[in-house]
Amino acid sequence: MEKIIDESKQGESLVLEQKKENTRKLFIESYGCSMNFSDSEIVASILTKEGFNTTQKLEDADLVLVNTCSIRDKAEQTIRKRLEKYNAVKRDNNPKMKVGVLGCMAERLKTKFLEEEKIVDLVVGPDAYKDLPNLLAEVEEGRDAINVILSKEETYGDISPVRLNSNGVTAFVSITRGCDNMCTFCVVPFTRGRERSRDPQSIIEEINDLWNKGYKEITLLGQNVDSYLWYGGGLKKDFDKASELQKATAISFSNLLELCAKAQPKMRIRFSTSNPQDLTLDVIETMAKYNNICNHIHLPVQSGSNRILKAMNRLHTREEYMELIDNIRRIIPDCAISQDMIVGFPTETEADFNETISLMEYVKYNFGYMFTYSERPGTMAGRNMEDDIPEPVKKRRLQDIVDLQREHSEIRTKEWLNKTVEVLIEKESKKSDAQWSGRTQQNIVCVFPKGDFKVGDFVNVKVTDCTSATLIGEAISPS
Repeated sequence: MEKIIDESKQGESLVLEQKKENTRKLFIESYGCSMNFSDSEIVASILTKEGFNTTQKLEDADLVLVNTCSIRDKAEQTIRKRLEKYNAVKRDNNPKMKVGVLGCMAERLKTKFLEEEKIVDLVVGPDAYKDLPNLLAEVEEGRDAINVILSKEETYGDISPVRLNSNGVTAFVSITRGCDNMCTFCVVPFTRGRERSRDPQSIIEEINDLWNKGYKEITLLGQNVDSYLWYGGGLKKDFDKASELQKATAISFSNLLELCAKAQPKMRIRFSTSNPQDLTLDVIETMAKYNNICNHIHLPVQSGSNRILKAMNRLHTREEYMELIDNIRRIIPDCAISQDMIVGFPTETEADFNETISLMEYVKYNFGYMFTYSERPGTMAGRNMEDDIPEPVKKRRLQDIVDLQREHSEIRTKEWLNKTVEVLIEKESKKSDAQWSGRTQQNIVCVFPKGDFKVGDFVNVKVTDCTSATLIGEAISPS
């Protein structure tokens, strides 16, 4: 739940440059959060070397892969329908086609997919992508193939991802895998394993390579980026066993942010997702110190009620969260803050819900991702708590916070009227081919007439109008 899910990208099939020598065709679709889309780039990179070119025509594919998410029940139902579609095509058009499931859902439903329902040939967990060539060989010999072992070391730091469906301007750079936060509603620790961080040197090398290829903005990605800790390798939970030298030379997230900002001072740096108990003051101070670190923090809170936060095993209180917000506002006054919120968690009362409303009023987030609680098998809440809030109550509470967030988004967006913002042009506006669309440092979409600018340019834009979520302006000058 603490992972941003971009609804507009769900089910995207990926495309990369064709290699003449490759004869096999791969169709790969992604669902879920940014981590899954980033992982699909890694998978494509591995399979390119195995003779695969991507195709967007399902019927032509030799191998069909779906990269999955276990966060919400809706996502699982969508993926099941897609698997039915794949198998219908396989049955009617292409009997040699192989079908595989990747990612979080693969780890959780491995035997069900392969043995009970027999709807896939291949099941690959998020730590086993390097084993894909071996697993494909098994499938081609007529055997089912499965590898969902969660690794203590795997970070894919030595694989340069193929950038798929990219605008050539922005890219994700994974810095951690797994999660140690055992939130009772979340399945991630069980599907992606314990937390481990990637070698900072490989991160800087990837960022330098992206800059050389023309990228202008990167997002450092992880289930919990603020928890990044490199001390020569190994799990974060084992840091207390590290040598004194390892502890003295360890790289924290604020250290990594500074390294990235210094490595490419003209490149924008973003990060996602943060966890309140791990977002330390030195991270906020580092953001304030470097102009190229964007002034936006995605800071999931999930609930405004201390009682519900405790039931969720969130490692922060309402008061600690509010103090953190105050510190962000003090150190970076124009920082945008966004949220994740769950309503209808087991036992949530109207009083608990009203605490969430009052927290939203206190913060007035720029934007947010809001959900009703969905019981996930395998989570602590799924095993130990009754999903006792009626669906109509959940839906009403969700509508209430969605409406309130819309009000707050409009308030925050209007704060930029008659101000000048720096916009990185990413693409043509959806509504007009005469306008560019890009984002400000605060992650707010801004549209303006094209003029002589092009995709990838930084432009100073005077904001003249806005909607609740979009700034509208006129370009003044290159930035």
